[in-house]
Amino acid sequence: MSNEREPIAVIGTGYVGLVTAVGFAELGNEVWCVDIDAEKIRALEQGRVPIYEPGLAESVAAHRERLHFTTELAPALERARLLFVAVGTPPTYSGDADLSAVHAVIAAIPASDRHAIVMKSTVPVGTGAAIRRELEHTGKGGVAYVSCPEFLKEGAALEDFRHPDRVVVGDDGDWAGEAVVKLYAPLGAPLVRTDIPSAEMIKLASNAFLATKISFINEIANVCEETGANVIEVARGMGLDRRIGEHFLRPGIGFGGSCFPKDVSALKQLAGNSGYHFQLLTAVIEVNELQKRRVIAKLQKHLGSLVGRRVALLGLAFKAETDDMREASSLVLSARLQGEGALVSAYDPVAADVAGPLMPGVTMAGSVLEAVRDADAVVLVTEWPEFAEVDWGAMASVVRGRLVVDGRNFLDGAVLAAAGFQYEGIGR
Repeated sequence: MSNEREPIAVIGTGYVGLVTAVGFAELGNEVWCVDIDAEKIRALEQGRVPIYEPGLAESVAAHRERLHFTTELAPALERARLLFVAVGTPPTYSGDADLSAVHAVIAAIPASDRHAIVMKSTVPVGTGAAIRRELEHTGKGGVAYVSCPEFLKEGAALEDFRHPDRVVVGDDGDWAGEAVVKLYAPLGAPLVRTDIPSAEMIKLASNAFLATKISFINEIANVCEETGANVIEVARGMGLDRRIGEHFLRPGIGFGGSCFPKDVSALKQLAGNSGYHFQLLTAVIEVNELQKRRVIAKLQKHLGSLVGRRVALLGLAFKAETDDMREASSLVLSARLQGEGALVSAYDPVAADVAGPLMPGVTMAGSVLEAVRDADAVVLVTEWPEFAEVDWGAMASVVRGRLVVDGRNFLDGAVLAAAGFQYEGIGR
C-alpha cells in the first residue's frame, strides 16, 4: 500500500500535526515530520510521545518505519510535494491569531513549482490570500496553496482522523487540491471542495457554533436552578429534535481547550476588524467565563466564607482523555478559590505534571483519596472515567465536609446522598 501513496511532510508535531502524521502513516504514506523543537524530535525518534492522546503512542510505535522525524526542512522538501502546516496560532493580547509560526514556515519554503502548502493550522479568513501575496512578492509564486482545516477532538483525535464526518478542501482548482482530495479518499468521508476563504470560515464557524450551543445550555441550566427544572431532562427533550440534536447539550462549568476559546475570539475579532460587531459571540464568551465562576458561588452558598477552607479539585485537564491545560476551567477555579482564601488540593490521572507549574499554591495529590483528605468540599472539574468508580463510602471517612459540587453532572447524586454527601450539580 505504501508504494501506491505519495509521501507527505507535516510541519509541526503538536496535537494536530502528530495525529495527522500518524493517521496518514496508518494509510500507508511515508511521512516526514518536521519541528524546530529538537528535544521533541529527539523524544519522538526514541519512541516517546510528548503528548497524551489515547492510542497515539501505540500507533506511532506500530507505524514507526513510515514516520521520519527531523528538525530540517530539506529532507521533507526533497521527498514530499504536499507540505502540511500544523503549527500553533495562539491568540494575541488583541484577540487576533498569532501567525508568526505560519509566516516562519512560509519564509523557509524555497521557490518551487512542485510543492504545495496545505494549511492545517487554524487561521483567520483571508490568510490564504495573504500568503499567496507573500509568495508572489518573494518570488515563490509557483508554490500552490490549499486550505484543509482539521476537525479533530482531543481525546478522540485518532478516531476522528480515521472516521471524519467531512473533509474540507479549499483550493484554486489546481493539482494541489486534487492531490489532497486523493490523499483523503480512502477515508470515505463526505467532501466539501470549495474556495480557500470559505474553507477557512468553515473551521471558525463550526467551532463558534458548538461553543454557542454549550453556552446556551449552560444558560438554560442556570435558569433551571432558579425554577426547579432539571436541565438533564430538558436537554434530553431538546436533543430529540433532529433540528437541534443531542450533541453539545451537556451543561457544565464552561468550555476550554485549544480550539473553542481561541476560535470564538478569533471569529469575533475577525468580524470586528471587518467592521461588524458579532454580538452573539460576545455573549458566548461572557457566559463561558461567568459559568466557571458560578462554582465559587455554589461553594459559598453552603460554606459561607472560603477563608481557610480546603477545597479538592478532581480533574484538571480541560476535558477527559487529554493532558491539555489550555484554557482549562481548573486554572480559573484554583485562582479564584485561592483569591477567596481557600486552600486547594487537586488530582488528575494524566495532567498533573503539566498542570503543576500553571497552578502555583495548589497541592498536587497522587490519588483521589489523598486529594480529598480533610477537604471541606470536593469539586469535580473533569469527567475522567475513574471518578465514576470512586468509593464514596471510603471518601466519607477522610473528608472533613460533605459537600460535592459536580461541575460536569457526571456523578450519581443518589449514590453520593446514600453515602452522606450533599450533592450539587449544574442545573439540577
